[in-house]
Amino acid sequence: MNFEGRQDAVEGAEKPSTAKGSRRRNLRRPEDGAPACPAGRDLPDPQTTGLMEAVVERENMVTALRRVEANKGAAGVDEMTVHALRAHLKEQWPGIREQLLAGTYWPQPVRGVEIPKPGGKGRRQLGIPTVVDRLIQQAVHQVLQPIFDGGFSESSYGFRPGRSAQQAVVKAREYVASGRRWVVDLDLEKFFDRVNHDVLMARVARKVRDKRVLKLIGRYLQAGLMREGVVRARTEGTPQGGPLSPLLSNILLDDLDKELEQRGHAFCRYADDCNIYVRSQRAGERVKGSVTRYLWGRLKLTVNQEKSAVERPWKRKFLGYSMTWHRKPRLTVAAASVARLKAKVREFFREGRGRSLGRVIGQIGPVLRGWVNYFRLAEVRGVLEDLDKWLRHKLRALVWRQWKRNYARARNLMKRGVEQVRAWLAATNGRGPWWNAGASHMNTALPKRFFDALGLVSLLQELRRLQTTA
Repeated sequence: MNFEGRQDAVEGAEKPSTAKGSRRRNLRRPEDGAPACPAGRDLPDPQTTGLMEAVVERENMVTALRRVEANKGAAGVDEMTVHALRAHLKEQWPGIREQLLAGTYWPQPVRGVEIPKPGGKGRRQLGIPTVVDRLIQQAVHQVLQPIFDGGFSESSYGFRPGRSAQQAVVKAREYVASGRRWVVDLDLEKFFDRVNHDVLMARVARKVRDKRVLKLIGRYLQAGLMREGVVRARTEGTPQGGPLSPLLSNILLDDLDKELEQRGHAFCRYADDCNIYVRSQRAGERVKGSVTRYLWGRLKLTVNQEKSAVERPWKRKFLGYSMTWHRKPRLTVAAASVARLKAKVREFFREGRGRSLGRVIGQIGPVLRGWVNYFRLAEVRGVLEDLDKWLRHKLRALVWRQWKRNYARARNLMKRGVEQVRAWLAATNGRGPWWNAGASHMNTALPKRFFDALGLVSLLQELRRLQTTA
């Protein structure tokens, strides 16, 4: 890939500006909200200029290209695939680069796609930028992340280098173990669809002084949303799907973090999931009301009152986990997360009715490994043991359907060690696949070792392996 141009060093992104009057321009008005960072923390000076040169610098763009290619993803409104991106850039990159440096680049509309929300309750709007715009957004993200990340709260865990959902869950358990046995679980109503552009851009501009970068981010926020061939203008929101959206959400919600820190609250935030841990229900109700007013008054964000609650932590879920009620709580997989996995696996089973059992097991293997790797902190193992039993039950039901006729069922049962009379009674019992899958004849014919030999992932054994090697 031929990224041409200068290899300019971007001094404004690396050391404080010494321009006269810079201190005056950094004064904050009361309506700007909480301070951008705790006192005493060293951060890059807000007077950062020349960032666009850093964005289009060859090494930065090559890194961005590799990440976009690794993430793959669907095509945007121009139908260009990730595989066609390199060839396109060889011809078009010099012109795109000049437009970016001149501040005249305009992104294309994003392709609107709706996907089901977890649990099947409603649908979530995604915006898929073109692959060229994903590349540019990724390059901007790589330059801005180091500038903003150092000032983010220690209680912010989402979409940050070296931080993870598992760290947030562990910290939440620490708060509960310390005696904060009530949680204020805040749900921001359609957060990515309701972000106020002016409020967000004001916070980006606190540390970015390159007007070209500010214009580019503003144009990405306002890029039209195409659905069913019609482009609709956007005046609010930052649809999920672009590389910049996670960073922009952290920039906006950092004001909330600093406000909670100033009030002395114990909290964990991962993107728009925020849990505040308090010592009593009364304190929780008070905090919930005051934070709701703050979010609307300062950030123009609405709290979903139906989904938000003041409740015991073991009655709520946080990032897919829950915990027990003990004085020293143990982490467990939330019931909703179990239901979500079952729904996903059922899709493979529905598609696999005409396929071999080994092929179906091979398809669900990566899903199961990824799921248990995310929940590797789970300390209540009974949930995974039950899931293992459920998976084998589903597979036996699949086999029973594939055998179809009574003669085939009796023959296959006998072939797998079931005596003749018992096999014929089972084959002609008139019961459905689910009942037979749980009956003793199918457990005898297809025991656990049978599925182990086919490579079925045992969630419980995989969890033990991960926790042993951690």
